[in-house]
Amino acid sequence: MQKALAERSGLKCEMCGHADGLETYNVPPKPGEHVDEQVCLCMNCMAQVSGIEEPDPVHWRCLSDSIWSEVPAVKVVSWRMLQKLSSEGWANDLLHMMYLDEESMAWAESGAAVEISSDEIHKDAFGNVLNAGDTVVLLKELDVKGANFAAKRGTAVRKISLVEGNAGQIEGRVNDQQIVILTKFVKKSS
Repeated sequence: MQKALAERSGLKCEMCGHADGLETYNVPPKPGEHVDEQVCLCMNCMAQVSGIEEPDPVHWRCLSDSIWSEVPAVKVVSWRMLQKLSSEGWANDLLHMMYLDEESMAWAESGAAVEISSDEIHKDAFGNVLNAGDTVVLLKELDVKGANFAAKRGTAVRKISLVEGNAGQIEGRVNDQQIVILTKFVKKSS
């Protein structure tokens, strides 16, 4: 994690405050080249923000604190999660209390649009763009259909290829078999 992001976050998740398994999340559609376009998240928040897991309404009650952050990226992620949970009465109440300036609101809304319209860009679970030949790491154990094994969490898949016409899928070799993997279950390896 970048030094500036670590200092800003105090080595804690900027959403829920946990200190375990911290990751840098690039808030789309920004490229994440600057610390003000990134958020420090724990593994639990990361999995739910990136769509690997369904949002847990109980966990996200922490947003009652993060909506007041001075960091625009934190507020943007908070707004997006509240939008996903807007069927919950408390989340809808927080949405009405929350304030985003025009630029942050445009960022929050454009990111939601990017998630819907990015049909051709392959991205990992954290919003990093994937290219043919990249190496990715599996974020959860995956049962491989038609094979007699499960691809273990943490497995590195080298020299991936992109599935044309489906930005949610890549192909790679695991246990000497070519398999299709959903991009929401992988992290690009640096």
